[in-house]
Amino acid sequence: MTLDRAAVVAAIARCTQPSSDFDLHPESARPEGRALKPAGVLVALEPTSAGFDVILTKRSSALKNHAGQIAFAGGRQDPEDADVTAAALREAHEEIGLPLSHVDVLGLLPAHETVTRYDATPVVGIVTKPFTEMPEAGEVAEVFRVPLTFLANPAHYRIEGRRWQRARRAFYVCPYGPYYIWGATARMLHTLATGLQR
Repeated sequence: MTLDRAAVVAAIARCTQPSSDFDLHPESARPEGRALKPAGVLVALEPTSAGFDVILTKRSSALKNHAGQIAFAGGRQDPEDADVTAAALREAHEEIGLPLSHVDVLGLLPAHETVTRYDATPVVGIVTKPFTEMPEAGEVAEVFRVPLTFLANPAHYRIEGRRWQRARRAFYVCPYGPYYIWGATARMLHTLATGLQR
């Protein structure tokens, strides 16, 4: 399978089903009247001789929430952001130093609802020019890359679980070398992988 621009665009078009942290727990009732906070995360595809790498970050271990976790650059949509795409691009610039002008946005994957009440939309874009990484101090401990060919392989995903808020929660994981990709990030990557396999 060739994972070029056309294949990614076609995969985005095939991905129509929203996902959530509740997917593996259909019996769990979601809080009534919950208000979701819109957010955008950037699935940044960096061209390589073999196709694309996906740029990911390891969050600082000093953070109050999600310390040390693997995540896309991105975050909550601020009032000054026109939409979730603008939020994802702004956050990518702030978190890893990726200029907005260096991203060719291909489209959006379906939103993912997190247990922390974010409605996170993955914005898929190609990095069009080299850039100097500038991890945001206190927020990003590391910027690294994973080949899209690896992430597109469903065999690299599995379901694990742990106790959280007095209940056992199951989630997707996609380990890569020393990096333990799990939770919402792994779930959104699994959605993209599913689209690429069809």
